[in-house]
Amino acid sequence: MTADARDAGPLALKSGTSWADAWQRCRTVAPEAFRDDRVLNLWDAAWRADGRVLPATSPVDGTPITGPPRIDAVTAQHAVRASLDRHRAWRHVPLPERRARVAATLDALAQHRDLLALLLVWEIGKPWRSARADVDRAVDGVRWYVDGIDDMLDGRAPLDGPVSNIASWNYPMSVLVHALLVQALAGNAVIAKTPTDGGVACLTLACALAAREGLPVTLVSGSGGELSQALVRAPEIGCVSFVGGRDAGAAVATAVADLGKRHILEQEGLNTWGIWNFTDWDALTRVIPKLFDYGKQRCTAYPRFVVQRQLFDAFLAAYLPAVRTLRVGHPLAVAAPDDPYPALDFGPVINAAKAKELHDQVAEAVDRGAVPLHRGSAADSRFLPGQDTSAYVQPVTLLNPPRSSPLHHAEPFGPVDTIVLVDTEAELLAAMNASNGALVATLSTDDRTTYDRLAPQIRAFKVGHGVPRSRGDRDELFGGHGASWRGAFVGGELLVRAVTCGPAGERLPGNFPDHHLMP
Repeated sequence: MTADARDAGPLALKSGTSWADAWQRCRTVAPEAFRDDRVLNLWDAAWRADGRVLPATSPVDGTPITGPPRIDAVTAQHAVRASLDRHRAWRHVPLPERRARVAATLDALAQHRDLLALLLVWEIGKPWRSARADVDRAVDGVRWYVDGIDDMLDGRAPLDGPVSNIASWNYPMSVLVHALLVQALAGNAVIAKTPTDGGVACLTLACALAAREGLPVTLVSGSGGELSQALVRAPEIGCVSFVGGRDAGAAVATAVADLGKRHILEQEGLNTWGIWNFTDWDALTRVIPKLFDYGKQRCTAYPRFVVQRQLFDAFLAAYLPAVRTLRVGHPLAVAAPDDPYPALDFGPVINAAKAKELHDQVAEAVDRGAVPLHRGSAADSRFLPGQDTSAYVQPVTLLNPPRSSPLHHAEPFGPVDTIVLVDTEAELLAAMNASNGALVATLSTDDRTTYDRLAPQIRAFKVGHGVPRSRGDRDELFGGHGASWRGAFVGGELLVRAVTCGPAGERLPGNFPDHHLMP
């Protein structure tokens, strides 16, 4: 606990923010989608109490919360067929009406912004600032499409079937809901599978608000393996949009390639930050805490630093003071019940199992030769008295993880940094390209000519010069190199093109089995 928290006495839950408070507000706002003890699935334009509800707890402090109501494969097939019927009707709804309904949905989401954010805190452990930003990015991002959709759809038509969305749990609003609304705006019915690890209540509320405005939304829960026949392979599906890890993504990629189906598959990669002939250490110190936003549980997080050996001492002098400032704790713990939400860099990881996995990977890497440079302390975190902290991982930094460790070649998806030292430019590039493709990368070097020469050899879709890159918003394109992305690229106009049909013979920008085309 910080000195300020100790001086103020024991922390307590901020007034009006308990899970029970959030649940009751959901039942008041959308009684059609929430029952006493469960959320409902939405398919064939109706909320249904089908599916076996899994028990769930919040990563924040172990509080029991609602789990996903998992349907079986047969029910999923019925839901997909019903979505196709709605798709065939919706694609003929005039664009001005589609635009008006999506705009009305955005107004409703904005009205309930704080409730959606509170659900994100409890379900996936986002600090308040990050949770609100997730909601805001969804709303503001889709408004940009509402304003410019006419030109984007010029000469284009909806797909032949609905878009099936299977996304990871970390950004339910700014990634999944954002995609659903743009896909519907473009004339498609949309299907979403709730992530197993969290976000079901937030997504249920968002979809309830969209369904009230007449959008053709289907929301179901279930095992990815059991539902893949319906949500990926079914002939009714016009496009599969997937965000997740490479193992699950590979299975989806194989299925859509076999079927020749339109697809957007965003997969993980080891995003790296290179340091070469660099001196602006104050700038690096300022950015380090920002790179730990949401505990690095982001597809565009930077868990690997590749550092020129002769600069290692200067790098540590800039890095270590910054990482020691990180603020970790319960996202709703305050000194007085009416205090503002705490300003945290991150809270828990997604669950206790993930926390254990990270602890075990760090311990194994150290046993095999990695050098621990920094380990955060739970004593400096903000927790409620006696709370469950099993899903929390303090920031860790390791030097030279062994090649046998997952931390050497894969994204940890948690607050674990690794550092690799190199002596030549060839070693720098090899280390930055360790995962056969990434979404983002950054190279910090004083010489612009050096950056311009090396950046094209880094296998990442976006490469920053001394600054972090992200998915971006509105008109910024997004994709990945190598195994980090398969199918159509998105962002800006490309997101609309990815879920619509253009001229005969059109080749979309992206990574496809038969072509690779950059925008």
